[in-house]
Amino acid sequence: MSKLVYTTDPALAKKLRDEGEMPVLRDLAPAEQTIRVTIDRKRRNGKSVTVAAGFELTPTSLTKLASQLKTRCAAGGRAKQGEIELQGEHADLVVALLTGLGYRVKKG
Repeated sequence: MSKLVYTTDPALAKKLRDEGEMPVLRDLAPAEQTIRVTIDRKRRNGKSVTVAAGFELTPTSLTKLASQLKTRCAAGGRAKQGEIELQGEHADLVVALLTGLGYRVKKG
C-alpha cells in the first residue's frame, strides 16, 4: 500500500493532521488556532477529564504547553496528537489560561 509523502492541498493536509497521519511540522500562531475545551466523563470510570483539542503545534511545543497547564491547574494529564487532557474539571481555568496566551477558545 502506498503512503502519501507530500501534498500542497491545505484541506487534505489538515484532514491528515486531524487523523494523526501527518505530523505538524511547525507551530501555528496562537491567534490562528481555535481550541475547544470540554469536560469528558465517558470511558473514564466516572472520573472527569478536561480536554483541550485543536492544537496545531509540534509535539515538543504541545508537551511544553501541557506542562504549563498541568502546573497551573495542579493536575496530572497528557498531551497527544493535538490535544491536552487534564485530570479533573478545570475548564474555566484552562479557558482563561489559553485566552491569556492568545488562543481563540470555545468552551463546549
